[in-house]
Formats: sequence, structure tokens, C-alpha cells
Amino acid sequence: MSSFQPSVILHNGVIHTLDEYIPRAECIAIYQDRILALGSDDEIKGLAGSNTDVINLMGRTVLPGLTDAHIHLEQYALAQEKIDVEVPSIDTCLERVRRAVLQSEPGNWVLGHGWNQNEWERYGNTTDLDQVSPENPVYLTAKSLHTGWANSAALDRAGITAASPDPPGGYIQRDASGVPTGILLENAMELITKVIPEPSLDGSVNAIRKVQTQLWQYGITGLHDFDGSRCFQALQMLNRESQLGLRVIKNIPLDDLEHAIQLGLRTGFGGDWIRIGNVKIFADGALGSRTAAMMVPYEGEPENFGMKLYKKEDLLEIFIRAANAGLAMAVHAIGDKATHDVLDAFAELQQYEVEEGLSHLPHRIEHLQLIHPAYLSLPAKHDIIASMQPIHATSDMDMADRYWGMRVRYAYAWRSQLEAGATLAFGSDAPVESPNPFWGLHAAITRQRRDGSPGKSGWVPSERITLHEALRGYTHGPAKAARMSSIIGRLAVGYMADLIVLEKDPYSCSPEAIADLLPIGTMVGGKWRFRDI
Repeated sequence: MSSFQPSVILHNGVIHTLDEYIPRAECIAIYQDRILALGSDDEIKGLAGSNTDVINLMGRTVLPGLTDAHIHLEQYALAQEKIDVEVPSIDTCLERVRRAVLQSEPGNWVLGHGWNQNEWERYGNTTDLDQVSPENPVYLTAKSLHTGWANSAALDRAGITAASPDPPGGYIQRDASGVPTGILLENAMELITKVIPEPSLDGSVNAIRKVQTQLWQYGITGLHDFDGSRCFQALQMLNRESQLGLRVIKNIPLDDLEHAIQLGLRTGFGGDWIRIGNVKIFADGALGSRTAAMMVPYEGEPENFGMKLYKKEDLLEIFIRAANAGLAMAVHAIGDKATHDVLDAFAELQQYEVEEGLSHLPHRIEHLQLIHPAYLSLPAKHDIIASMQPIHATSDMDMADRYWGMRVRYAYAWRSQLEAGATLAFGSDAPVESPNPFWGLHAAITRQRRDGSPGKSGWVPSERITLHEALRGYTHGPAKAARMSSIIGRLAVGYMADLIVLEKDPYSCSPEAIADLLPIGTMVGGKWRFRDI
């Protein structure tokens, strides 16, 4: 037992450590930012000194802090200031836009996020938005973040006309006469976003600082971010001022790969608060926009195979360029064709790493929403982290049934991936979904929406996983993906004191009740970041 005097002791609790050596404890001692000891009350309480904060948990439950392994932090933070247009009807959406326009200065941009044309049975168009905003430019991103909807004023500012060509990897939707409808898919969205005034760095810092509090209240103690360089700057500013209370893995957009190589950045560089992660690249689009790349066409759309954004050979070239610089890859792949090509490219990369004597890096495949059964074992075989978002399954199940048909047997296939030996790292993809990890846990365990649909067994019930397996997806998996398994992801002596306190024990709750759980205390680095106990 250590001779250090603990700064905090939590006793009389139900502590699930997620450590196979000491899976349960009733008392935990913390010294500064690390776990000092775990065990029974009789073993640990005697370590308390005059300056130790001794807290009686009164039977409450402690878990390791949860990590969101795929989030767009800056986009999520800034989205809190946008119009929420994730609504059941296009009329409700337009009414929200109309109200926002009335409160805006003439000529200012009006921005929103969250619409889903699959819920409305049609896309919106410029005419819809022009009726509620004839002068202010309006731009609304879809829930998937793979489609945008603009009014005429926004198209004018971007210079988008009937003569505008589709950009590489993008598509401007047009009516029968060739006039843009206001719907922009994939890379075509950049035609609008590049003319929208950029948020200031200070604005991003303030937005992230504010949303950090919300994430602590959800039990999130770490995250893997997929936004750009301004977000990286904002995080560094917060860290410099000792205001960053989340452990961040900062992934690098492909556009910044050359800059990262020139600077000598490598996967794993950084400290306990911010570390460099992987290089992010998109292999295809999304299900919601039906741009995810497919082996066979979408149901009812015999000409639509989605959008493959890179040839396999081009992916491999990028992978090798990054690997030579010590940078791991994180590849967005949703459709089964994209997944197939990405896994094939990773297989060739692994061979290259061996031939060149390179260290195998913690490569990842992001989303992995549909995989052909012949390729189920490949993420595990090539040691590729399966970075998945359980809440996508319950949000997307109706669309998946409609457009993928019988292929959904291997959609969002967490059980199949675990049985094949893959490491799961769970996240939210916020602002696409809520970052509340308990909603994600519920989806992983039940494959039901929070209202109980589609029924007691859930959607494709053979892919359900247990609570313990799901919790590992928010703890062990992200820690392995970050190469931080020696300091986070479980409660063990010498590990970071990142933990959450719950009124109820999720291991004793009904699966349906998991979605309603929220922490009453969140500690990161031995400090209470949120506390109501």
C-alpha cells in the first residue's frame, strides 16, 4: 500500500473498474491526478489523512470515465448556436427558419443543422427557403453532414448557377431544366461553406469551453475529435489556460497531411490532455444522402451505387505517404463497397509496413455501417480499430431497411465484429447525433430507439451486445485507439483518475433504463469537473 496521503477517497460504493484483475471494489483512493489504491473500505479508508476529502458514496456506482471516440467538437459546439431543424416536417423547419430570419440583421447568414429528407419524403429546395428568407442567405446542413440546403441568396453569394460544374467528389442537384435546386451533396457543399464567414478563434474557444460542461454532465472525460486546425488551436488555448478538462485525441484532416508531415507531427505526439491521432479521409458518402458506395445498387434505385471518392490505389498511396511519416489513418467508410476497398487497402498497407520495417500504427475505419459477410473478419485480421457509433443504428434503421434491404443483416454489426476479434471504439459523430453516451449504450444493448421501437427484440437483434461489451467500447476501445491503454480506459492503480458516479448501477438496471442514466459526478484528472453529490 502506498505511503502517499490520498487527496480524495470514495468509499461505500459499487465500483466497476473494467479491469480484469480487480473487476469490483467498494473504495478508491486518489492522489493528485492518479488512482492510488482500490479495494474494500477496510483496506483503503485507513489511508486517509487530515487533508483527504473522504466521500461516502452511500452505495452509488462508479465507472471509468467514458470517451466519445468520434465527435466533431467544434462543429458540435457551434451547432448549439444554429437553428435546430431536426424536426418531423418541412413546414416546421421552414417556420423555424422564418423566425430566425426575423431576428437576424439584413444580409446576415442564417445557419441551421439537422434536417433529414427521409423523414419528410422529399428534399427541400430554394423556393421553400426563399419564401421565408428572400434576402438573407440561408444554409442548412443535413443530419448526416453530407448534404446542404441553400436558398437563392446563398447560391448567389457562392456563384452557383446552372452553368456551374459539379466539383470532384460532389454533386449539385438540379431540376429538369438544369437549374440548381439548392441541394448540394458531398464536396459540392464546400462551394457554400467557403463563402460563409469563418467563426473567430475566440468564438470557437468560447463555444468549446461552454459545451465542455455539457459533455462532463454526460459522463464524457475524453474524446477523439475530427474537426480542423481552428479547433486544434482552440483546444491548445484552453489547455494553455488550464481550462481544458477533457482528454483529446486530435485527428488531422487529409487537407492538412502535408503540413503535418513538414512539421514532423506523428501519431501519439502530445501529452495527457492533447495528443495527435490519425489522418482522416473520406472513402464515400452517407446512407441518408444515398451517397455511401455500394457493391450493388440501392433498393429501388437501380442506377445508384453511391459515390466512391477514391480508387483503392489512391487510398493506398495516401496511406503509405502517412505511414512513412508515422501517421496512422482513420477512414470514413459506410457502404459495403467503400468498406471493402478500404480494408483491401489496409491489408496492402500492413504488408508494406512489414516490408519496410515500420511500426504498425493504430489505424481505424470510421462508421463501418455496412460490411459484406465475406469481409467480417478483416478489421480484426489487420488490427484495424472498428470505430462505430451505436446510436446511428437506431436512427438509421428505417432508411437502412428501405435502401439496403436484406443487406442490413450485417449493418452496424457490433456482435459480428466482436466475435471476429475486432476492437470496438464507440462514439456519437456529434453533431450528427447527441453525444450522450448512455443513449449510445442503450442502442448497443437493445438496438431499440428510446421509445421501444421497433419492438422488444430490437432491430437485427443478432447484433446486440452486452452492457459490459458496450462499456468497453467507450473505455478500452478508445484507449487502445489512442495508444493510451496504460493510463486510461479502466480504474486501476497508476491510471488517471477519470471516473463518473451514478445513482443507479447500470449492471443492475433493465436495458431499457440505461438511456435515462446520467452521472451525478464526473472527475477528470482527480478533479471534480461536475459534481452533484
